Amino acid sequence: MFSHLSSSMKIKYIIYTLLALGLAYLIYYRITENQKISGGGPGKGAAGKGGPGGGPALAVDGIVAAETNFNNAIEITGNIEANESVMLKSEISGLVTGIYFKEGSNVSAGATLVSINDQDIQAQLQDALTKENLSATSENRAKQLLSKGAISQEEYDVALANLKSFQSQTQLVRAQLAKTKIRAPFSGKIGLRQISNGEYISPASNIATLMSTNPVKINFSIPEKYANQIKVGSTVKFKTDASSKEYQGKVYAIEPGINQQTRTLQIRALAPNPNQELLPGSFAKINLALEQLEKVILIPSEAIIPVLKGKMVYISKNGKAEQVIVDAGIRTADKVVINSGLNVGDTVLTTGAMALKPESNVKVRIQGEKTKDSTSKATSPKAN
Repeated sequence: MFSHLSSSMKIKYIIYTLLALGLAYLIYYRITENQKISGGGPGKGAAGKGGPGGGPALAVDGIVAAETNFNNAIEITGNIEANESVMLKSEISGLVTGIYFKEGSNVSAGATLVSINDQDIQAQLQDALTKENLSATSENRAKQLLSKGAISQEEYDVALANLKSFQSQTQLVRAQLAKTKIRAPFSGKIGLRQISNGEYISPASNIATLMSTNPVKINFSIPEKYANQIKVGSTVKFKTDASSKEYQGKVYAIEPGINQQTRTLQIRALAPNPNQELLPGSFAKINLALEQLEKVILIPSEAIIPVLKGKMVYISKNGKAEQVIVDAGIRTADKVVINSGLNVGDTVLTTGAMALKPESNVKVRIQGEKTKDSTSKATSPKAN
């Protein structure tokens, strides 16, 4: 029994020993490979080709930092709406006796579009006018008698009150009569009609849509963080799916508060539409210019490396890679504005970040040029 246990323990010991040796070999292999990548190797000193600065130069891409003007803009989507839009309805119920517009045509403000049977209201008006005229005659007679002292002031006041009452009734009937004519509230294009001549309509019936589409409104929202960068009068450029043409408008109104659900700011712009190319209801792909920065350093996003202290980049100095902490500003889809940390003329490395280490030998291929040692940049007065 003891012999069996001893044999089992020996096997376990051998297995554990082999695992430990294998793990030690893997660690040694990884360390050796890392030293090869960084240009060093076991047994090589810093004075020769060993250490971080030894070994063959790593071929990388780079750019020369230069000052440029930067237009900060965001791309968002919005909706195109008519400047004015209304669904025409009748204020009263009645039989349609006339339709005076052509579908899809332009109409002028105040033009009669639809008429409703008004015979009963015309009869009411005649009755009201008759009573008003009779009351006016009575009031005039009472005024003459009052001047002669034949009647009291109280009797004249009653006659005057009756006249004013009949005049009000006449005005009420005239208002009802005016409602039998549906007129265009503003100039614009009228849509497809939804009624027919001889149809009985009510205030719930839809007649047609009237739109004013020159200019058109562009409704869109921007994230809260850009709220202070947009002003009334700012230019808005946009396109639609219907055309590749770029249109332009100006912001004329901004919502006074942030939408708490979406954390966005609602903005409205006006764009001219003389040829009626922009149709209400279309999507607008908007390019909104927020601010213009002059003489800033702009580098590709891939050159930025996140570190504990913030952001850093590699630059080439005397043929070797050097780390530089930078303050990154506004970011676009592929570029980053550098507020501080870089100087004009610095050669910024844009590739090889994972393989680079401080003091690594590098051979930089500047965009648009043939591969060369970055030390050739030293001829520039501003190069490091």
